[in-house]
Amino acid sequence: MKKVYFLQTCDTCRRILKELNLDGFERQEIKQHPVTADQLEELYSFTKNYEGLFNKRAKLYREMDLKNQNLKEEDYKQYILDEYTFLKRPVFVVNDEIFVGNSKKTIEQLKEKLL
Repeated sequence: MKKVYFLQTCDTCRRILKELNLDGFERQEIKQHPVTADQLEELYSFTKNYEGLFNKRAKLYREMDLKNQNLKEEDYKQYILDEYTFLKRPVFVVNDEIFVGNSKKTIEQLKEKLL
């Protein structure tokens, strides 16, 4: 399976998607088609934690002062399901591997995988 979860209004996502050959990838724009509970469970099966899928850079994260709350795994899960902006992006699933976020290292690893 090859799939990418992304946000069309995110400049970083658009830049990364342009850099890659995404032939054969299913694309899911998470604002128009939010991640379902089943899809989130599938992503969790790769990462083994919801915090790793959670975007702590989201504007809403600061506005809700979540940094100063003692969030548990179930909290991260529910926030991601409730609000698309809390999914760290982009998320690439390539066969049996997952690449979460836009760090230089993550994108380099993804590019190597796609060669």
